[in-house]
Amino acid sequence: MNVLLLRLAGPMQSWGVQSRFTVRDTGLEPSKSGVVGLLCASLGRCRDEPVDDLVALKMGVRVDQEGTMARDYHTAGKGGILKADGNVDQKRLVVSTRYYLADARFLVGLEGDDLALLRRFHDALRDPVWPLYLGRKAFVPGEPAWLKDGLKQGIGLGTALETYPWLGNDRRQWEKLERVRVVWEDSDGSEVRPDQPLSFAERRFASRRVKTDSVGRPPFKEEPPCTSPD
Repeated sequence: MNVLLLRLAGPMQSWGVQSRFTVRDTGLEPSKSGVVGLLCASLGRCRDEPVDDLVALKMGVRVDQEGTMARDYHTAGKGGILKADGNVDQKRLVVSTRYYLADARFLVGLEGDDLALLRRFHDALRDPVWPLYLGRKAFVPGEPAWLKDGLKQGIGLGTALETYPWLGNDRRQWEKLERVRVVWEDSDGSEVRPDQPLSFAERRFASRRVKTDSVGRPPFKEEPPCTSPD
């Protein structure tokens, strides 16, 4: 087995799986449809192109920093709302409630047998064709999704998530950790997520089973001292 690791960190993220009409939800960790969409953007793959090769990868997420759930609302219709009968209601506004995660950090792993395919995805993350975003176009990554050492050969998803260094940089925060939450695909898992993309163009999704667990505190990676005179 081989694993591709990604870093998803930013001021705001939103990974909706059940958003309908005026309520836009977010999960507590990245959805598979969101991660597949991010990889499609890095590859320059259009919405009407197949995603079978991406969907076939087994996904896991390590939650290095849970972040804070926040709520916002948007209004639309300053000039009125067009009704079904063709008339404009000047007094109505459409109000939507939107949830997002603030200051969260995730290590995402994708496991597969085809090393060449994973290497292609790894290279695309380093130099993406289209801009990447964390669930919504306004939510850009605060740090690169690409990890220099993010392509792991000959190990499984569980080992990769357990052993990769913690993505934070505050040692005091790291020292307070005992365990971190992980969520990975498991055919026997008790949770069901409706976020397995079948077609982005047709907005069709299937369900997958996942398991929530925890692993011991990951190692802390010391940053080399800055030697620049500036």
